[in-house]
Amino acid sequence: MTTLPLDISLAVKNALDAGKPVVALESTIITHGMPWPQNLETARAIEATVREAGAEPATIAVIDGRLCVGLSADQLEALAQAKQVAKLSRADMAVCIARGGTGATTVAATMIAAHIAGIEVFATGGIGGVHRGADQSFDISADLQELSQTPVTVVAAGAKAILDLPKTLEVLETLGVPVMAYGQDSLPAFWSRASTLKAPLRADTPSEIARAHRMRRALGLPGGQLIANPIPADAEIPHAEIHPIITRATQDAEAHGIAGKALTPYLLQRIFELTDGRSLDANVALVLNNARLGAQIAQELTSLR
Repeated sequence: MTTLPLDISLAVKNALDAGKPVVALESTIITHGMPWPQNLETARAIEATVREAGAEPATIAVIDGRLCVGLSADQLEALAQAKQVAKLSRADMAVCIARGGTGATTVAATMIAAHIAGIEVFATGGIGGVHRGADQSFDISADLQELSQTPVTVVAAGAKAILDLPKTLEVLETLGVPVMAYGQDSLPAFWSRASTLKAPLRADTPSEIARAHRMRRALGLPGGQLIANPIPADAEIPHAEIHPIITRATQDAEAHGIAGKALTPYLLQRIFELTDGRSLDANVALVLNNARLGAQIAQELTSLR
């Protein structure tokens, strides 16, 4: 059998061995979500937020064919400046590792790696989902399927607002994924605190979320759960303001024939331009907010052991 080329950082390994809280973090936000040097500054800030909230951060990426769980300062900086880094999901993660390549992990790939390492909580910005026009393109993120089969609690500000949110919610329901809005009844919409959709479930405390995570294991249910954590009020872009901007960015993408893995980075960049940078500021705020909640949930999970 082939031994998995897995590198768990000493800090993450020590925390896991000691039963201390650990929070997984993705790396596509570094390579595909933000420009240099803000991507590095944000990655460092996210890790610092997790530590300040009492948990150990584990940023995940594939580097030179090694699945790395917990990046060193040098690795983080090198990844932030690297060019043509692969964007890895379930379908291409193994190929990248086998070829000795370097890739940043999406939500799906980060969940897989976190589970392999024994990490139960993952904080990110927003999950992928059903793209607008999916009835023609069939463009549906692997993140949704991953949530239904990999037992990791994912903290996000909902699905990315560039998606078809009603259809995304419907697919999650079909797949049996618990979707809990944190502290409110409305489903958050990434840059906006609320959408027109009612969340299927509501959770008001990290302890409640941790107990639900443990109960899924006790019942033998596969998959994880999605915690939709609203962006802080002072950082949000209201739905009425951002919606027409998203529509215009989507139209621009269609006009340029942009689809597949290139679509989300293009839309985020175009929305950044159309909002004069406000969307990126909001993105940073919501990721930090999710990292903080993720650490709190991880702490509660360790106390339930």
